[in-house]
Amino acid sequence: MATPLGWIREALLAIGLISLLVIGLWATTGTVPPMVVVESSSMMHDSEGEVGAIDPGDLVLVMSTSRRTKIISMAEAMEEGGELEGWESHGKPGDVIIYKKNGGIDTPVIHRVILEAVANGTVTPTDRSRQLCSEGSWDPISIDADGLAGTCVLTWDAPGTTVLNQVSINWSFDNVECPGNPHGLMVQEWDPGHAGYLTLGDNNRCDVDQGSQAYPLAGGLTDENGDRVTAVRSDWVVGVAGAELPWLGTIKLAASSNSAQVTGHSWRMLGATAVILLLGTFVVERATEKLLIGAPEIAQANEEQAKNTEEE
Repeated sequence: MATPLGWIREALLAIGLISLLVIGLWATTGTVPPMVVVESSSMMHDSEGEVGAIDPGDLVLVMSTSRRTKIISMAEAMEEGGELEGWESHGKPGDVIIYKKNGGIDTPVIHRVILEAVANGTVTPTDRSRQLCSEGSWDPISIDADGLAGTCVLTWDAPGTTVLNQVSINWSFDNVECPGNPHGLMVQEWDPGHAGYLTLGDNNRCDVDQGSQAYPLAGGLTDENGDRVTAVRSDWVVGVAGAELPWLGTIKLAASSNSAQVTGHSWRMLGATAVILLLGTFVVERATEKLLIGAPEIAQANEEQAKNTEEE
């Protein structure tokens, strides 16, 4: 039976190992917390979930944008002959990001970057402190001709497309299928207002997060104030989705209102993983005991202990 001192030692060891794991993940990702639990089905590729896609209950590493300074859009990854052609993340072209809706405090969203809107033609604001523009739209992120952050944008570029110096963005992803939509994913007359990303959940039937701002039939997302989500600014991005650990966040969802999002397959795989880990621990422990019992040093120590006992 373990003594109180033994229990304390085991607890300290467990805390130490967990701390080392968290520090290691932080050093790898550059973010705190270094992982997030996926809470919705908006990124699923299969109704029962699959390894490689992002499913409810998965744990996903969050890579800091200071480590991943370039976020690759679907348009750039699908550009024929482009330097980023073929880039994939979690089963489809383009990066997946974790972002705060309009920079607010609501639960962050984990969705794929479809397009990036980059300011092209700009004019200096008439009053930067009051965000006043004589023409164009105020953009607090893009750099003005005077070298300061904050400018008035007149026209846009969309890297990975032929959209260059346009007052609005129009683009069609012919190879992206949309259920019930014969012409595929489309962006029509999108004026982002400020530089940022157009985003979409892989399982959201081409219903982009920015809604009718980017496509007339899209519903889109709203923030905690009920306002429509706009182009995702760089300072709203929490990080880029890295590797996933499938099923391991399911326990967290089980205690929340999102438990219904988890598929039966994920529950079964979580159970199988737990059984394998327990059996693995048992096997390793037994094997270690056998090795120790057969070790010459242990035999010698036992003989010396027996000899000392007899002398006493």
